[in-house]
Amino acid sequence: MSASKQTYTEDEYLEVNEYQPKSNTGRIANYVDTRVGGTSMVREFGRKVFPDHWTFMFGEVALYSFIITVISGAFLTFWFDPSMATTRYSGSYAPLQGLEMSMAYATSLELSFDVRGGLFMRQLHHWGALMFVLAMSVHMIRVFFTGAFRKPRELNWVVGASLLILGLGAGFTGYSLPDEVLSGNGLRIIDGMLKAIPVVGTYTSFFLFGGEFPGNEVIPRLYALHIFIIPALLLILIAVHLFMVVMHKHTQYPGPGRTERNVVGYPIGPVYAAKAGGFFFIVLGVLSLLAGTFQINALWNYGPYDPSPVQAGTQPDWYIGWFDGVLRIMPGFIGNIPLEFVLPTPWGGNAIATPVLVPMIPITLLLLGVFVWPWLETWITGDKREHHLLDRPRNAPTRTAFGVAMVVWYLVMWGAASSDLMATHFALSLNDVIYWLRAAFFLGPIIAYILTKRICLALQRKDREVALHGHEAGVIEVSADGEFHEKHKLPNEYELWTLVSYEAPAPSGPRPNAKGKITALEKLRARLNRIWFEDRVVPVSREEYLEVMSHHGHGPAALEAAESRQAITAGSSTDHR
Repeated sequence: MSASKQTYTEDEYLEVNEYQPKSNTGRIANYVDTRVGGTSMVREFGRKVFPDHWTFMFGEVALYSFIITVISGAFLTFWFDPSMATTRYSGSYAPLQGLEMSMAYATSLELSFDVRGGLFMRQLHHWGALMFVLAMSVHMIRVFFTGAFRKPRELNWVVGASLLILGLGAGFTGYSLPDEVLSGNGLRIIDGMLKAIPVVGTYTSFFLFGGEFPGNEVIPRLYALHIFIIPALLLILIAVHLFMVVMHKHTQYPGPGRTERNVVGYPIGPVYAAKAGGFFFIVLGVLSLLAGTFQINALWNYGPYDPSPVQAGTQPDWYIGWFDGVLRIMPGFIGNIPLEFVLPTPWGGNAIATPVLVPMIPITLLLLGVFVWPWLETWITGDKREHHLLDRPRNAPTRTAFGVAMVVWYLVMWGAASSDLMATHFALSLNDVIYWLRAAFFLGPIIAYILTKRICLALQRKDREVALHGHEAGVIEVSADGEFHEKHKLPNEYELWTLVSYEAPAPSGPRPNAKGKITALEKLRARLNRIWFEDRVVPVSREEYLEVMSHHGHGPAALEAAESRQAITAGSSTDHR
C-alpha cells in the first residue's frame, strides 16, 4: 500500500497541533499540560518498569503509613495545646475532674472524650506511627538479607537507615507529648541518660528541659521537633530515597530473562499506579480497623505526670524498648564493687555513671554498624561490582547468619524492657529473669549465628540435590528385574534457574600493596574473607547437570533441552579479587 501524497497547508498543520478536547475535564488537563509539560513527565516515568514481588511491598506500607500518620496528626494539631502551664481539668472524664494538670494532658483528654472522632484519630495516628516504624524495619531487614544495599545503592541504604532513625525520633517525641505518667517516665530515662554523659550531660539536660527535670519547656520543644523539624527531614529523605530508586532502577530476584542490565516487571502506568492506589486504601483500612477496635495508649488511666511516683509494668512503644531493656540488664555492682566512680577534675570531680554509659555502647555499635555495613562487606569480600540481582538469603550464609545474630541481639535488649512483666506474669524471680537475659545478651547472637549458617548451608545442599535429582514424587516404581526406586520430578526451567544461579567464591588470600608489602590491616581482611567464604556449597555446573541427566536415562530430547538451558553455566564459583 503506497504512502499518501496529499499535501497540507500551514494552517492545517497548526490545526492538527492544536488539540481541542471535548469534555471539561479534558480541557482542564490540556490547559495544564500545555503550560507545565506534564505529558513528557508522565511518558518518562509512566514507562518506568518495576519488578513484582511480595517482599517489595514493605517499603510501600511504610510510605502509606507515613502519609496516614501525617494526615491524622494534622487533625490532632487543631485541638492539642503543647503547653506545660497548669489548669484544673473540667472535661467529661469524671475520675480526673478537678485535678491539676498541664494543658498538654488536658487537651489530650479533650481529644479523647470531647472531640467527635478525636479518640479514633488519636489511635489512628498512634497505630500509623507504629506501622511506619515496623514497615521500615522489615523493609531494611529485607534489603539487608537480599544484598540490595550493594553498589551502586550504598548511599540509598544510608538514606534508609537515616529514615529509620528519624522515625524512632518522631515516634518518641510524639509519645512524650501528652505529659502523663507513662510518657513522663520515658522522659525521666532520657534525662538520666543525658546526665550520665561526662562534663556536658547536665548542661544538655538543662537545655532540653529548660531547667531541672521536668522543667517547663520540654513539651513545647518536643512538639516543634515532632510536627516540624523531624517531618521536614523525613519528607526530604523520602524524596531522595525515591529519586535514587528510580535513578538506579529497582533490584529484582534472579530468574530466566533477568540480568544485571535489565528489569523484568510492569510499568508504573497504568499497572503499578492502579495497584499502589488500591494498596494505599488497604493499608488505610487495616489501620482504621486497628484504631477503631484495639485500644492503645489509654492515657486517662495514668493521670498527669508527677516525678515522685515510680510505677512497675510501664512499657514504652516497641521500637524504643531496647533502649530501656539494655539499661535494665546492666548491673550496678560486680560483687561488692560499684561500677560508678568519680573522675577527679579541677572543679571538684565528675561522677562517671558507668551503669548508664556502658549500655550506650551496644546501642551505638548496632546503629553505627547499620550505616557502615555496605562498605564493610565490600572491603571483606573484595567485590566492587554493581549488583542489580538480589541474593537468596541462603546463598549468602555468612551475611544471613550475621544479620540474624544482630536481630537476636536486638530482641534480647528489646525483651529485657519487659523483664518485670515476665517475672509477674510467669511467677518468676525478677533477679533470675535478669540473669538469664544477661546470659542471652552474650550467648544469643553466637548461637543464632552458628545455627543460621548451618541452616543456610543445609538449604543450599538441598537445592543442589533438587537441581540434580528433582523432587520426590511420592511414587515407588518397580523395574523389570524387581528393583524398587522412587520416582523424582525434575524442576522446571524457572525453578532450576533459581536453584543454581548464584555465586560461591573461594576465599582470597592477602593482597600486597603498591610497595609489595602485606599490611596488618590486609591480613585482618584476609582472615575475615576466609571466615566469610570458607563454608560454601558450589552451585551445580552445566557438566554435572548433563552427566546426571544422562545417568538417569533421559532420552535425547531431554538431554537436548537440558543443554539449551542457560541457567546452568560453567565457572559459577568464581573468585572476585
